[in-house]
Amino acid sequence: MGFRASPRLRRSCAIALPLGLVAVLAVALVSCVGQKSDASAQSVVNGFVQALNDRDASAAASLTSYPNAAEESIQQMFDGLDAKESTWTLAQFMELNGDSGFFTVDTAWNFGEGKDWSYYVDGGVRKLSVGWRVSWDPTLLAPALGHGRTVRYDRTDAAPPRVLDGAGNPLMAEQTINAITLDPSSMPDPVATTDRLAKALEPVAPLVTADLMRKDLAEKPGERVVAVLLRDQDFQYLERDLQGIPGVVVDKQPKLITTDRRIVTPLLDPLRTVWQANRDATAGWAVNVVEPDGAMQQQVGYQGPPGPDIKATIDSQLQLAAENAVVSVGTPSAIVAIRPSTGAVVVAAQNNQAIEQGPIAFSSLYPAGNSVDLVRKAAALQAGVDPKDVSEDDLERAGRQLGIGLNYEMPGLDPETAVLTASQSGVDQVMKSKNGSEPQVSPFGLAMVAASVARGSAPMPMIVEGQQATAKNVEDALPANVNDQLRNAMRDNVQTGPASFLKQYPDLIGIASGNDSDRWFFGSRGDLAFAVFVADADGGDRALKMTDLLMKEIAKPIQK
Repeated sequence: MGFRASPRLRRSCAIALPLGLVAVLAVALVSCVGQKSDASAQSVVNGFVQALNDRDASAAASLTSYPNAAEESIQQMFDGLDAKESTWTLAQFMELNGDSGFFTVDTAWNFGEGKDWSYYVDGGVRKLSVGWRVSWDPTLLAPALGHGRTVRYDRTDAAPPRVLDGAGNPLMAEQTINAITLDPSSMPDPVATTDRLAKALEPVAPLVTADLMRKDLAEKPGERVVAVLLRDQDFQYLERDLQGIPGVVVDKQPKLITTDRRIVTPLLDPLRTVWQANRDATAGWAVNVVEPDGAMQQQVGYQGPPGPDIKATIDSQLQLAAENAVVSVGTPSAIVAIRPSTGAVVVAAQNNQAIEQGPIAFSSLYPAGNSVDLVRKAAALQAGVDPKDVSEDDLERAGRQLGIGLNYEMPGLDPETAVLTASQSGVDQVMKSKNGSEPQVSPFGLAMVAASVARGSAPMPMIVEGQQATAKNVEDALPANVNDQLRNAMRDNVQTGPASFLKQYPDLIGIASGNDSDRWFFGSRGDLAFAVFVADADGGDRALKMTDLLMKEIAKPIQK
C-alpha cells in the first residue's frame, strides 16, 4: 500500500499557503506528501520486510531499534521453521507524526503441499538519533512470540505402524537403540579406551574388538565413531561396565529393529524404507511456540493419522532355517527363496562373510558359468537351434521370460538379476561384475529363474504384501512344452545328474552349477523356489550340502 500523509502534516502545509491559490496549493500538497522524512520512514519498513523475504536476519535486525536481540530472534525463527517458502508483504503503512509511524505486514509460510500458515502482525517505526528504525518487538515475527518464547515446525506422527511377517506375526518394531560412540576429543588414551570398551562389550558383542575400533578411529581422524549399537536389554546389562570409560558416549536413538534378534536379513533396510515411506505419507504437522520451560502452544497444523500395518513377505520360520544353513560355510554365502505362486520373497539369508560385503543376495552379480545353460536351453528350444548357436537377442528374451534381465522397480528394493550378453551390459552393471561382460547372475536372479520354471511364467516379486514390483519389457510366458522340458531337465539333474546328492528329496527339482570356485544350486520344491550360492567354495558339492541342510532345517518342528 502506498504512503499516506499524516493529518498533522497535511494541516501544516495548508496553513502555510495563501488562500485561493489552487494551482500552487496542489503543487505544495504533492511536495508535502513526498517529503524526504516520510519516504525515509517507509523505506526503512520496506527494507525490513524485504530482508525478511530474503531470509537475511542480520539485514533485517540492523533496521530495528535493538539489532542484537532482533537478529537472534529472527534467525531462530528461520532455523526453527525451515519452510519451503515464506512471504512477507507490507499491507499498510501510516505516518502518525513526524517521529513515528505504524504498519501492518501479512505473513505466509508454506511447509509443503497443504501445509500453510498465514497471519498478520502490527509494528511501529520511530525516528531515533540514528534515523528511522523499526521498533523491535518479537511479535513483529509472529503474534505469540516474546517473553523468551521460540517458534518451530514439528512433524506430528501417530503410533508407528507394525511390521508383520508373512504369517502375521510381529517382525519389526521401533525401539530405543543405544549407540556406543567413541569421541576422540575426550579420549586422552585411545588404546586404553578401546581395550576397556572391547572387554566390556565382549559378553554381547565379541566381534567388536579393540583393533577394529582403533582402525575405525584411524580412518576418521577427529570424528566420532559408533563402536556398536545395543538394544536396551543388552545396554542395561553392560551399563555399569561402560560407565567411566574416557571418550565413550551413549547416544540413544529410536530405530526399527527385529523383534526376534535371530532374524538377520538384507531385507531389513528395504523394509525400513517402506516403513518410513508409510510414516511420511500419513505424517501431520504443527507450528509450535515453545515456552522457556518447554511447554508448547500449537499455532496451526494437525495430528497425522496412523498408517496401515506393513505385512512383509518374509516367512520367519523359513528365514531362521535358511540362516542356520547359510552359516555352515566359512566363505560368503547366500540363500534367497520365493513363492512361485505369488512372487513373495520369503527368505533372504547371508552369513557374516557375505554381510561384510553388503546385501549380495540382491545387489551383487557373479560370473554365471553354466548357471545360464538352462536359459540358453529355453532360447534354443524356441528358436529351433543348437544351444551354442543361440543369438544374443534370443538369449535375452528367454532370460526375460524366466524373470532375469529385467529392471524390477519395487518399494524399498532395487535388485539386480542378471546380465546375459555384452549388449545388455550397461556401465554400472559392468562395474559391478567381476569379468566384464560375461554372463553375470545374482542369487535373487537364479531364485527368479527357479520360480519362473515352477510357476510356468515369471512372477512379479514383492517384499511387502500388496506392493508387487513392476518392470518394463516383460515377455509372455515360455511355451508350455518348452517349460516342461526345463522342468524335466531340472528333475533329471537331481535324480540322476550332478545334483544326485539331493535325490532323497523326490519332489525337488533343480540345477547344480558353478563357475571356477563359486558354487550354485537353484530349484524348487512345492511352492518354494530358491537359489543357494557359495563363493570360493572349498568343495564342488558345497552348495548341494547347504541345500540338503536347508531342507532338513525346514523339516524341523517349529520352535517358538
